[in-house]
Amino acid sequence: MSLKFSREIELLLIKLAAKPITLGEMLEETAERGFSLIISLLALPFLFPMPPGLSSVMGTGCLVLGGQMALGSKSPWLPQRVAKFKFPRSLCQKLLQNVRRLTLRLEIILCPRWKRVATNIYVWKSNGFCIAWLSILLMLPIPFTNPLPASTILLLAIATLEADGLVMCIGYFFTIVNTVFFFFIGYAFWQAPNLLPNFFR
Repeated sequence: MSLKFSREIELLLIKLAAKPITLGEMLEETAERGFSLIISLLALPFLFPMPPGLSSVMGTGCLVLGGQMALGSKSPWLPQRVAKFKFPRSLCQKLLQNVRRLTLRLEIILCPRWKRVATNIYVWKSNGFCIAWLSILLMLPIPFTNPLPASTILLLAIATLEADGLVMCIGYFFTIVNTVFFFFIGYAFWQAPNLLPNFFR
């Protein structure tokens, strides 16, 4: 099966690599699908090593779009600073190679399922809330944790685009896993001042 995600994201990346365009221009081209496509495009770089300085723009974009989905919006909008962002050509080429590998794995698990769930407006809002929450976790300054929330954001965004209600539910499960994981990291940092003196006794 050929995924809508793989076709559309590859076309966007090829276009970006040939002639960089802004995220705002991409949103105009993709309309309602822009939510899932742009969120996917913004989350993808967090799965791989990327140039410094891009994470805040990409994380903010995911947060804003996820928040709009949570409010039930069907017309995506980005702040001017994020809307004017252009992907570096080298990053686009690297992402394009990785997307092709990723698609081969996604095609095994993704297909239109549980359409009553997938097309429900409350599920759309729930997806947006989870993506917004995961974007906050994504932007926390904790080293080596980016792939965890980024992969769940990507899973929810693609499941939304492919109308796969089952994978959306799996995405909710991993959202809970992420929340518990970051809660324990936060708890460990909070307890660190008390634990360290005992550790060095």
